[in-house]
Amino acid sequence: MTTRGVLYIHSAPRALCPHVEWAVAGVLGVRVSLDWIRQPAAPGHWRAEFSWQGEPGTASKLASALRGWQLMRYEVTSEPCATAEGERYSSTPGLGIFHAVTGIHGDILIPEDRLRAVLLRARNEGSDLEAEISRLLGKPWDDELEPFRYAGEGAPVRWLHQVV
Repeated sequence: MTTRGVLYIHSAPRALCPHVEWAVAGVLGVRVSLDWIRQPAAPGHWRAEFSWQGEPGTASKLASALRGWQLMRYEVTSEPCATAEGERYSSTPGLGIFHAVTGIHGDILIPEDRLRAVLLRARNEGSDLEAEISRLLGKPWDDELEPFRYAGEGAPVRWLHQVV
């Protein structure tokens, strides 16, 4: 069973670009050469994106492979398939990594235990319920990444396939 997804490197310092390619190649099992273009939203940074195809779980492996670089902004998505829900990972230097399960139409699916925990914190600790739900939906990451997404419209996309 395979799934498809997209890796968006929204911003990376030039010195990290070859390391990103090596990390992605290590996950996909094929040589990777990304088409890097300047990121107008962050002078001195570069962006790239490509579509991939691989086993379910590939998105989490890609996100993990890129996780250690604090100067990078990226997102990894995977489509749902017969054996797995879809996924979305977003990472920013200030917020760290966000993970969400996504449904067939791209909606974020929040597990009931996470909703119960948010309700409990709101009731017992007086936390802001709206802010807690916003965080569950990844809004802080979306807010920070939006200028970088917009700056990348029209960028080339390349398909890569995982070697099985």
